[in-house]
Amino acid sequence: MSARVNVLRGTNPVTRLLGVLFLTTPLLISVDWVSAGVALLCTLAVTPLCGMSWLQLARRGWPILAVTPISGISMALYGRPEGTEYASFLFAHITDNSLELALAIMLRVLAIGLPVVLVSYKVDPTDFGDGLAQVLKLPARFVIGSVAGVRLMSLFQRDWRALERARRSRGLGDRGRVTRFFGQIFALLVLALRRGSKLATAMEARGFGSDHERTWARESTMSGRDYAVLLACLAISFVALGVSIASGAFRFLGA
Repeated sequence: MSARVNVLRGTNPVTRLLGVLFLTTPLLISVDWVSAGVALLCTLAVTPLCGMSWLQLARRGWPILAVTPISGISMALYGRPEGTEYASFLFAHITDNSLELALAIMLRVLAIGLPVVLVSYKVDPTDFGDGLAQVLKLPARFVIGSVAGVRLMSLFQRDWRALERARRSRGLGDRGRVTRFFGQIFALLVLALRRGSKLATAMEARGFGSDHERTWARESTMSGRDYAVLLACLAISFVALGVSIASGAFRFLGA
């Protein structure tokens, strides 16, 4: 079986971050459904080319899919009433304009949220930290501390299971589920603070608090593929806005 095509393979993690900004930021100047729909269709079209299937995208993006109807319902009920009114109750008015805004908001949530899920797939935190420090020139101490924090996040689930077993072995796990939950939350907080203190001490001992410029074990650079990906993201956003303007559906934010 041949390996799945992935145009993002080998690109700098910073490219993914900038690509999301280039793709989604222009969409924020309009609230029409055409531009969001075009951007969403383009995102779905390139998903198989980015090493992820549509089913994987739906599984990883389920929180976005879950909140999308909520945003649409609130806009349909409380959006600016214009056109034919279909129903009303107190401050809620369902009209042509509110329904159009609801559709635009739902599509825009998907068009902005799903690319984030797509580009964050299989990103190594260490490589991402190298890119932030070497390409974007962010402070090394901040970057390395953030990477260390992300790495430690993966330990929380294991710590939670260990705390649960330890408390049950000491006879503390037979109380109510709510009481047990908050007790373990407090214990996990104490454990996280202790681990954070040890990590800070270790980082200071290894010179991370120094003002001297640091060296890097791996060089992080931008290649031609990185710039091609950024251009593709810009092209998608401008095509979406262009189609919206050409169709007459463009609505400037706040208008």
